[in-house]
Order: sequence, then structure tokens, then C-alpha cells
Amino acid sequence: MRPLKALTHTLAVLVGVLTLVFLLLHATPGDPLDVLLGEQAGPGDRERMQRALGLDRSLPEQWLRGMLRLTTGQWGHSIYAQRPVLELIAERLPYTLQLAAGGALGGLLLALPVGLACGLRAGGGIDRLLAVPVTLILAMPTFLIASLLVWLGAVRLALFPVAGHDAPGAWVLPTLTVALVVAAPLARMLRASVAEAGDAPHLRTALAKGLPATRVLFAHRLRPALLPVLALFGLQLGGLLGGAVITEACFAWPGIGSLLVEAIQRRDYPLVQGCVLVVSLAWLLLHRLTDFLAARVDPRLRS
Repeated sequence: MRPLKALTHTLAVLVGVLTLVFLLLHATPGDPLDVLLGEQAGPGDRERMQRALGLDRSLPEQWLRGMLRLTTGQWGHSIYAQRPVLELIAERLPYTLQLAAGGALGGLLLALPVGLACGLRAGGGIDRLLAVPVTLILAMPTFLIASLLVWLGAVRLALFPVAGHDAPGAWVLPTLTVALVVAAPLARMLRASVAEAGDAPHLRTALAKGLPATRVLFAHRLRPALLPVLALFGLQLGGLLGGAVITEACFAWPGIGSLLVEAIQRRDYPLVQGCVLVVSLAWLLLHRLTDFLAARVDPRLRS
């Protein structure tokens, strides 16, 4: 995709996502003034606070003012915390980056050997044996995986803390949760891609011509099989950097996902918009990076 077209598409997606979030927030029952002032506040107090926050303006004007602030880098102040939105996001983002990086790396380290072992011996004993845990993890929701790890690692073995981020080893259980969620679909996709590539006629032709088996394996079988895996991994990374909301909630991890949930509960419109913008940018940038890497792996995808 050409740079100008990619930039236009990215901006259109961002505007669309932010507009949808803006409309959903204002359509959801609840008022941020109730959080700030309480339901017993007088009409005069509510009117003054509405004017101070700009909530007395029409929805189109609020939307336009919010978009203009975002484009100029002025993301506003949190309604609830009365602090700059960028400051709040900057405090939480490193925790999400730590969780996402650890989970993504762990997921790859788990998925690659499992997927390759199953794909190279599709239908064999190893394939049937490893298919059971992979299928179970795919079928389980994230909160159930997290609960099982808490029961095993924190309750039964008493090796790791249940929640938080300050205690030694507090990162192990949430990172392992993310790693398992990432690894299961990657392993299944890699297994299917490697097994399918093994039946290609050009592999038998390459072996018949005398090419080394190792070169045939890596250059003609594994390299094409990595394309769908790379695409899936890019999508997963976007979701992780956007905030592994369920994992962060299960382990009280202070990342951007938990910050977004808190902002939605409090109807903190500027903070919600800021978090969603970071989530969307992370997903879009990683999507573009995935396209670039896929084109490097397969020259046929280059435009």
C-alpha cells in the first residue's frame, strides 16, 4: 500500500473509531457529574461544573472540539482525576508494554516448537498428544486461564503473588496468561500451514532435483508457512498493546487496559478518548508493520 493511501486509511479509521466511541459513551446511561459531585448536588453546582467541563455544549460541538484537541496534541484533562490525559496514559503504558512484550515473547517460544513439531509430523503421536492442551487453551476464556494459574501458582504451590505488580515475581502469572492466550492460536495456525505446505508438489520436485533436505525444509516449506502466522501474530500484538483488559483486571495489573475500564465506568470522556486513540494507533501501526514484514518474507506481496 502506498504511503499516502496508507496514511489516509489510518486517519479515516482513527476518526471512525473515535466517533463511534464518542457516540456510544454519550448513549450509555450515566453522567460524569454524578461521579464528581454526587447525586445530591444542587442544580447550580451541576450547571457550573457542566460549563467548566464543556458538557453544556451540543454533541456535534463537543465532538468537534475533542477532535481538534487531539489533532493539536492537547488531549485535555481527566474529568475524574483532574490531571492531563497524556500524563495518566504515560504512567500506565509502561506496565502494558511490559506485559505485552513478555506475553508475546513467551507465546512465540511456546508456539513455534509446538506448531513445528505437530506440522512436520501431522497425524502422528506428537500431533495428537499436543493437540489436546492446545485445543483446551483455545476453548477456555482468558479469565478461566488466569484463575487456573492463580490456583496452581499462588494457592497450591504458593510461588507467586495473586495480584499487584510490586512484589517479586508478580509479573509471572499475568505474563504466562498472555503467553498461553497468544501461543494456542499461533501453534494451531503454524501446524496447519506447515502440514499443508508439506503436500505441495514443488517440494517433491526440489528433492528430486537433489536440493539438500534442510534447504527444502526452511526455504520451500517453512518460509511460506510463516505468512499466515505472521499476520495472526501482528493482530494479536495490536490487541496486547491496546491493553490486555481481562488479564489486567484478573491480576490488578495497572496497565492501560485497566485505566480504560476505569475511565468508562466513570464516564471520563477525555480519558476514554485518549486511551482509545492509543489502542487504535498501536493496532494500526502493528498492522502496517505486519504487512511490511510479510512483503519481506514473500516478494509476491510487494506492490
